Amino acid sequence: MPKSFQGDLNGEGHTIGIVVSRFNEFITGRLLDGAMECLMQHGVKDEDIEVAHVPGAFEIPSVARRMAAKNKYDAILCLGAVIRGGTPHFEYVSGEASRGVGTVALEASIPVLFGVLTTDNLEQATERAGAKSGNKGWETALAAIEMINLYKQI
Repeated sequence: MPKSFQGDLNGEGHTIGIVVSRFNEFITGRLLDGAMECLMQHGVKDEDIEVAHVPGAFEIPSVARRMAAKNKYDAILCLGAVIRGGTPHFEYVSGEASRGVGTVALEASIPVLFGVLTTDNLEQATERAGAKSGNKGWETALAAIEMINLYKQI
C-alpha cells in the first residue's frame, strides 16, 4: 500500500499572512472576517496573523510574493473580489490576479491560497462572502491550515 499524506485542521503555532484588497471592501471585509474567525477557531492566535491591505486585486500577487520572501509565515491567504462590469476590465484584473497568485504559489515554499472572488454581479459576491454559499474567506483559511500541515509531512 502506498504511503499517504493528509493535512489536519490544527492551526496551533502557525503564523499566517493575509493580503486583502480594499476595492469592493463591503465584500472583502466579510472575507477577511470569515478568514480571521476560522483561523482563531482552529487555534491560530491573533498575534500570529498579519494583514496587508492593498488597493485592489491586481496588487495582491506582488504583496503576497513579498510576504512569502520574508520567510516568517506558514501560509499566505489572498483575499479579494472582482465583480464583472460593462467593460473588459474584469477579465484583465481577474486574470492577472489569478495568474499572479498562482505564480507566487508555485515559487513559494509555503502554501499561498487564492481566495479572490470573481463574480458576474454583486449578488453572487455577497452569496460567497457569508450569505447562501458560505464564506470564501473562511474556506480559504481552512484550506491554508490543512495545506500547512500537509507541507510539513512531505
